[in-house]
Amino acid sequence: MVIPWPSPDDHSWPAEPDRPGPADEDARLAAVVARRLGGDPTVRHERVRVSVQNRVVILTGTVADPRARRAAGELAWEVTDVVDVCNVLRLAEPGRPRR
Repeated sequence: MVIPWPSPDDHSWPAEPDRPGPADEDARLAAVVARRLGGDPTVRHERVRVSVQNRVVILTGTVADPRARRAAGELAWEVTDVVDVCNVLRLAEPGRPRR
């Protein structure tokens, strides 16, 4: 009896359609985190960029105060399937416009 087994270079075998790939999962997590940030009154009007790599959320941008920075990080951590949060949000300098 012969049992077929694909070689690593054999792309004729179908991919698993029910399992999302890593990029799909990262995009889904980024959307969920962004939605949560947009729905929170502390963070809603801040300039926060959300990216995800290998289920690690990366928060960049500028926020008005430490409370908004902390809230953004906590909201990201609460999302299911997030394994880590890299909160590199900066605080806006008083009197300077935020970018």
